[in-house]
Amino acid sequence: MTDMPHIKVEKHDGVGILTIARRERHNAMDIATAQDFRKAGLQLARDKDVRAVIVRGEGGVFSSGADLKYIAAGGAQGDLGYLQPAATDGYGRVFKQILEYIHSTISEIRRAPKPFIAAVDGPAAAGGLGIAMACDLVIASERAWFEWAYLKTGLTGAESSTFFLPRLVGFRRAMELVLLSPRLSAREALAEGLINAVHPDGELDDAARALAARLAALPTEAVGVAKTLLNRAAGMDRIDVHLDRELAELSRIADGANFAEGLDAFFARRAPRFGSA
Repeated sequence: MTDMPHIKVEKHDGVGILTIARRERHNAMDIATAQDFRKAGLQLARDKDVRAVIVRGEGGVFSSGADLKYIAAGGAQGDLGYLQPAATDGYGRVFKQILEYIHSTISEIRRAPKPFIAAVDGPAAAGGLGIAMACDLVIASERAWFEWAYLKTGLTGAESSTFFLPRLVGFRRAMELVLLSPRLSAREALAEGLINAVHPDGELDDAARALAARLAALPTEAVGVAKTLLNRAAGMDRIDVHLDRELAELSRIADGANFAEGLDAFFARRAPRFGSA
């Protein structure tokens, strides 16, 4: 597969590696990157010669989800017209433009009859946290950290984050992670049950490849069936409905005054001053 500008794809011995490579923007996604992320994700999920997939970020960062700088600039005007149902003229429609592709990829990861591994080196915040949580296994470097972070800019959560948190850590702790948004170290995330393993800095990629090779050697059909059964047992078959609701609510809230204030505060590196609505 030809590499795309900000998404790199490798395939070796039954293992696919999808790398988000937009380090200058903390591996956040504009519309083109989100589209390529979806294209690469779907192709690896459906390639029968690929038996396990690693999702990673380049340059010591996993991802921060949708690119707020791109959203503040108004998005790609030529691509906004196809959004259904029709979005408003505010920030919400630019979020919708990006998140439809990210959400589609997350849905495909959950349906894929093969294991996806998130290899998190550095920050996984907001949408980056959601993408990591959507994978079947998550491993991290010692320097990795995890944060829900949406409320810091007045947003409601998307990219599967509100779907997976209560399933992974329980309802009360999920509420705490959302409302207070603590920054969890890799060791704290391991203790919470958010991730599966922590590896020394500099050894994560080798550990991810070794784990993927181990998974790729398993009986593929049985792995796919087992994953499907676990998905159903955990209510994962409802993820598409939840992703649609996340997208609708975030797009709506992004058109309000609080997100505008949160966005200004984010770029000014000051504390936001939110109102009641």
